[in-house]
Amino acid sequence: MLQEIFIAAAAGGTNPSAALSQMGFEHLISEMTANPGEFAVSWVVLLTLIFMSAASWYWTVINIFRATRLKSQAARVTSLFWDAPNAQEAIRAMEEQPASEPFSKIALDAAQAAAHYQRAEGVGAGSAESLSRSEFVDRALRQAVARESGNLQSGMILLATVGSTSPFVGLLGTVWGIYGALIKIGASGNAGIEAVAGPVGEALIMTAIGLFVAIPAVFAFNFFSKINSATIAKFDTFAHDLHDFFATGSRVH
Repeated sequence: MLQEIFIAAAAGGTNPSAALSQMGFEHLISEMTANPGEFAVSWVVLLTLIFMSAASWYWTVINIFRATRLKSQAARVTSLFWDAPNAQEAIRAMEEQPASEPFSKIALDAAQAAAHYQRAEGVGAGSAESLSRSEFVDRALRQAVARESGNLQSGMILLATVGSTSPFVGLLGTVWGIYGALIKIGASGNAGIEAVAGPVGEALIMTAIGLFVAIPAVFAFNFFSKINSATIAKFDTFAHDLHDFFATGSRVH
């Protein structure tokens, strides 16, 4: 379709350099501002892409800070737990960690599960009879790891959505621009390039904007997916050691 438009434009043979000057982003915005009704779809596409870009960059920055913080805290928090002289001091050290710190929350859930089992066992409650101490702690650790792993996924769905859909949103602007070019050619009977340069330029710009929005989002999604997988593996390793500690009373090396 684009090839047909350019062939028709070449046949018109009128001042191509002046027409090409109408294909820039500045001209697109001026045309959209001057004729908001005519460019309603273009406005919707452009504003949608701007919103998608802002949202993806917001979650990219948030995830960068979170990944950096977790990387620096992981070794420190786990060392605090294992270097404590006894279980009570270890639990107290975990309670002093920030509410957003995941490793301490996993440890506290395991400690609470072990304490609850011990109390239930002392009074002969049904949970102590139906589950062993190891199973009870293991269940609590699985739930804690699942919860903290889910927290790592904040913003990932949005990044995936932006990366996969923004090219198609831009393509909508492309299709609409080509449609506008064909309408202008049919209405004016002028197949010169100045009649179609603006709409075609708009079409190409919308496509480019869609790609500029999608590419960083895709890179960010892949990057954070790899980082999150490594962090979840650390959760699992810490949880296994916690299970041995609270189920048997000592850490298995």
